[in-house]
Amino acid sequence: MSTDTNDKTNRLKPKDFITVGIFTAILFVVEFACGMLGYIHPFIVASYVVMIPLVGAVPMMLFYTKVEKFGMITIMSVLLAIIMFVTGMGFLGAPLIILSGVIADLIAKSGKYKSFKKTVISNGIFSLWICANYFPVIVSADSYRKDLLDGGYSAEYCNNLFMAINYKTIGVLLILCFVFGCIGAVIGKAIVRKHFEKAGIV
Repeated sequence: MSTDTNDKTNRLKPKDFITVGIFTAILFVVEFACGMLGYIHPFIVASYVVMIPLVGAVPMMLFYTKVEKFGMITIMSVLLAIIMFVTGMGFLGAPLIILSGVIADLIAKSGKYKSFKKTVISNGIFSLWICANYFPVIVSADSYRKDLLDGGYSAEYCNNLFMAINYKTIGVLLILCFVFGCIGAVIGKAIVRKHFEKAGIV
């Protein structure tokens, strides 16, 4: 009897799916806004691993305050993978996005979605989805360069982009993404606690 009750309690409800949808949309807007800056200079593209975790820190920490069941973070990662595919980034980064989501979900669950330390680590892992932006640049470098040149980008822009993002730098970018995902979680949590919790919003 108690097992059945626990199963029902742990099941995702419509409001959980709505919450995931809302915060996924917000995170995509953050990613899109930062992405637009990439048109200015290719090094800004490489700095997504710093920008997006920090800019998206508050909405992500607000999201974590709503997460109480396994599956919400995973579903967000699946939705992000779909969005990335639909917006032209292809399917190359999908495994990384979804895997990051599942692992982040498991880490948060291990802290019963209440442990701040686990939330910080979880967000750091989840933030690795951002590096999926780089997979087309690395895996299909020649065709990606051609598409950029055909799209009106200069050869200098392309050279700088491939100098910043390649097989040699992807490891560093992944590490930076995790580190700033953790930093973003700390900053975001502080802002949420100061402005949202006191206002009774969360």
